[in-house]
Amino acid sequence: MQFEKDYYKCAFSVDNVIFGFDGSNIKVLLIKRNVDPFIGYWALPGDTIDANEELKDAALRVLDRLTGLTDVYLEQVKSFSEVNRHPRERVITVTYYSLINITNAEIKPDYFAEKAEWREVDDIDSLAFDHYHIIQTCLDKLKTSIKLRPIGFELLPTKFTLTQLQNLYEAILEQDLDKRNFRKKILSMNILKTLHELQSDVPHRPAKLYSFDAEKYAAAQESGFIFEL
Repeated sequence: MQFEKDYYKCAFSVDNVIFGFDGSNIKVLLIKRNVDPFIGYWALPGDTIDANEELKDAALRVLDRLTGLTDVYLEQVKSFSEVNRHPRERVITVTYYSLINITNAEIKPDYFAEKAEWREVDDIDSLAFDHYHIIQTCLDKLKTSIKLRPIGFELLPTKFTLTQLQNLYEAILEQDLDKRNFRKKILSMNILKTLHELQSDVPHRPAKLYSFDAEKYAAAQESGFIFEL
C-alpha cells in the first residue's frame, strides 16, 4: 500500500556531543568522515539506529565504534527533525551530550571515522549536516544544567583546585566570576572533600586540592538541598 511506503520513509539516528575541558577552554570531540555524504568533513560521532536497538544503546555503540570511548555517561538533549537536514533521505536524529575528563580519554577512531580530534568550541564554524547547530543547542543546555546540578566535576581531574573549578565555570558560562564569592558559595555547599594535599610540579605557589564528594551530595539531596550557582 502507498500509505505504508510513505509511512516508513524515515530513518532515525543518534548524534553524540562529547564535551571536554583542557583547563582553559571547552572542547568538543569531532570525527572526520571518510564516507559520503560529507566525505572529508568534520562531524559529530553519530550514525543510524538499528531496528532492534534502544536509543541509548545505539548512542553507546556508535560512540564506541567511532571513537573507542566506552562506559560514557550520556544525557539525552532533544531531537532534530528538519525535513532537509540529511541530503539523501528523511532522517530524524536524537542528540545526547556527555562530559568527560580529556586526560582520561583514549580516542581510537574506527568504522567510518578517518580520525578524531578535540576542537575548541569557539573554533568550530562549519560541520557536516546540521551538527554545528546541534553543538550550539547542547552548549546552551550545558550552560543551564551546570548551574543546577554538579555535573561540571565530570570535566575535571579527580583532584582539582578551586581555581580550576572556577576556570571551568567561566569557560562554560563565558563570563568572569568573582573569585571570593565563587569560593564562598561552592564551599558553603559542603559537597567538596578537602584532600589535605597540594598541587605538585607547578611554577607558582601550590594550591589546595579538593574532590567532589558524591555521598555528601546525595545525602544533602535527601534533606532537600538544591545545588545552584
